[in-house]
Amino acid sequence: MRDPYLWATQYTETYNPHWVEEKRAAPYEKFPSFEEYPHLFDLFELLGAERIHFFEKSRDLMLTWGCVAFLTNKAMIVPAREVLFQTQKSEKVKQLIKYARCLYDRQPQWLRDAFPLARHQSDLRLNFAHGGSVIGIAGGANQIRSYHPWGYLNDESSFQPDAGDCYNEALSAAAGSIIFNSSAGPGWFADVRHDVVLNREE
Repeated sequence: MRDPYLWATQYTETYNPHWVEEKRAAPYEKFPSFEEYPHLFDLFELLGAERIHFFEKSRDLMLTWGCVAFLTNKAMIVPAREVLFQTQKSEKVKQLIKYARCLYDRQPQWLRDAFPLARHQSDLRLNFAHGGSVIGIAGGANQIRSYHPWGYLNDESSFQPDAGDCYNEALSAAAGSIIFNSSAGPGWFADVRHDVVLNREE
């Protein structure tokens, strides 16, 4: 459990709603062994100035699943640790919580026994008995101010008009990993990604 990559790829499963059309054997499978995944999870573990990540995602790489897996693992194994998922609309963020719940439910029973859920659950929260939680919120920088999470995921940042303000709020609120993850698109996310690439090239 100390290695989120090992947990995600060996001890739980994702679900694929298109498994019939893709002629898969079952709707639930372990994470694919993409060569990028170990490096991705290594990046997530960095703290200090390197804890902020911007990813332009591809649907085929399942990057959102990877982000959800890493942060869910951290909330599950550390008592009282909160992580926050944010995207533009509440229906989409409910989907991210559903991802997290799937990862929890598809573990072996002995792991679920080791990290039991709290009695109260909702479409926007996955609560652990030890006080940790995965919390989903809709878009808007003002949504973040009520929380002080360890980790923060902003999904599909290109399509959130105030993603830059969310970034500023996340910097002051979150103590651990801050992840901005999006399909390509214009706006703040594209500009900041461009600046990050230029700085690395210099």
